[in-house]
Amino acid sequence: MPVQHTLFGRTVPYSSRLPPRRILFVLGVVSFFAVGAIVIAIQSSISISSVSSVSKLSGKAHSAAQHIHKPKLPKLTVPNIHNPFRASAHKPPVQANSTSGEAQWFTDWKWLNPFSSSITLDENRSVLPPLKNRPPIYTFYDSTSKKDEVTRAAENDLLFIWRRAWWAQGFRPVVLGRAEAMNNPLYQKLHSLQLEQPLESEFVRLLAWGNMGTGILANWLVLPMGYHEDHLLSYLRRGEYPKLTRYEGLDSGILSGDKTAINAALQRAMDGPELKQAKSIIDAFPKDIFDIDPDHESIAFYDNTTLTSRYKSVGEKFVASPSEGLGLLAQLINAHLHTTWQNSFSKGIAVLKPIPVHMTALVEPGLQIAAFLAQCPESPIPTSCPPNRPKCKPCVAAHPLLISTPTIFRNDSSLYTIGTVPHPFTFASLTSQRDNLDTPYIRRQTKRDPWISAATKELLGTGISGAPRVVKFKEAVASDYGSTHSLWLTAEKESPKDLEWHFGFAIPRNKTDKGQSQTPVPGLERLPPPPKPDGPVPTEAELAKERDLLEKARMAIKSKVRPQQVMKEVVEAWNLADTEAWRFARAFAARRRVERMKWEEDERTFAGAAGSGHGDGWGRWFDKGKT
Repeated sequence: MPVQHTLFGRTVPYSSRLPPRRILFVLGVVSFFAVGAIVIAIQSSISISSVSSVSKLSGKAHSAAQHIHKPKLPKLTVPNIHNPFRASAHKPPVQANSTSGEAQWFTDWKWLNPFSSSITLDENRSVLPPLKNRPPIYTFYDSTSKKDEVTRAAENDLLFIWRRAWWAQGFRPVVLGRAEAMNNPLYQKLHSLQLEQPLESEFVRLLAWGNMGTGILANWLVLPMGYHEDHLLSYLRRGEYPKLTRYEGLDSGILSGDKTAINAALQRAMDGPELKQAKSIIDAFPKDIFDIDPDHESIAFYDNTTLTSRYKSVGEKFVASPSEGLGLLAQLINAHLHTTWQNSFSKGIAVLKPIPVHMTALVEPGLQIAAFLAQCPESPIPTSCPPNRPKCKPCVAAHPLLISTPTIFRNDSSLYTIGTVPHPFTFASLTSQRDNLDTPYIRRQTKRDPWISAATKELLGTGISGAPRVVKFKEAVASDYGSTHSLWLTAEKESPKDLEWHFGFAIPRNKTDKGQSQTPVPGLERLPPPPKPDGPVPTEAELAKERDLLEKARMAIKSKVRPQQVMKEVVEAWNLADTEAWRFARAFAARRRVERMKWEEDERTFAGAAGSGHGDGWGRWFDKGKT
């Protein structure tokens, strides 16, 4: 007779069908472990930071929550994990001069964080490094002297070249006039001395410098003709000049010092016995006033002695026609600045093209800039070298600077890089050759962050997430070294018109966007040959389609239509690193232009007051409204 099971004294129906107790025990143990595994799995999916919210619990619930098993997860290297359980925080306040069009930025020392939104709490605001301090470099120009309009215009062109060259080297050029000298308390004493010209003008020049304060005083024919990393230029950029210093062989062409030392030296010169026999401003000072630095390989001084000894054709033109001589000198200086830049990058120019297929139209602006930079500049003496670099390598049309289109970014000091960063939407549209992107295609058929992964493949290899790649990219764009060895554009914006201020010289532009010549035949001879393609060469039809897709992508990114905006946000969310790189490059370029325009606006106010009493005559010293 089968065993009858009872529960609380009552017979359990169908108890004869129950399995044996051993099987029930096994099933119970399995169920226990299964439930435990589910609990652990659910707990491990919650971010560790969310445990802090448990502190809001009270009583027994709080005590129990503290004893919940918390598995030891590996420490995350990405600092900005969005946590829905974290307390809300206010966005940092918007800084002054931190927007330009759609570009927005926030200046902070934490700019190397992979993703800016972890600091700004704003997806569209990029974190940029603090602006470098630009020490002032002064020059003196007496606009009250009587000169014909042609000569004055030629001198204004040289002043413009001087300002642009020193700005590109990291300085803040300031043009002084007699008004600054008159504000110096020592001006009345100088006036009472009744000195003869040109000694009186030299003292006025130094008085204007002493009125402004600590900094550098340079003749407007003294140019920075050297590598950006040159030790003298690096020292001058620090802005600290403990001793009054001049440079051997340059007379008073360039001086540096502290305001107190400058005015003390002027006081001693006016009271000293040397003034009576002085034939130059240096002779008027006691011998112990200046420290003399014999090392100045990065400074070029185009004074009369240099012109007559090294550049005779230009010097002879000065004698025949001063205005024409100044025009030739301006052309010569610009050519030497361009040649010095070309000599800095012996391996040429690399136009970055991480994905060689369907990206030709994307990198066309970069290739055009590279062709302009590799071109031999116009010069009255084409084979000449700067006075401070007699062994330079002049540009020869038969052996131009090499232009390449590598698929990876190389950190090479002798190679200049021009990169064009596409928005992920633009990149996806070009690689897919379609203008109607959708979410399933992006999620299922595209990889995450393909552009920056390909660009940094040599630096970081494969198998690395997007966060460390963004850090390397930001260093290449905005570090002290990277900003002088590369230029980064965005594919959705036209090439900037103020590139001369970035490089420090006028860039030859002998071709239009369609490749047509704007100069006579000799200009064409200076053009470098087109670079050899590193990938497949598209046909005319394929190139036309790329250009059409690129234009449509630009319009789609700017579109205010909600479905188009949603698609853009989907692509950005799928490519966080590529999006961060694009926003960072856009913001850095915009801030560079805003910084320069702000400086020009400030200087324009004072420039007109320093001379003729109106600002129109000083307009040639600025960029004439170019953007």
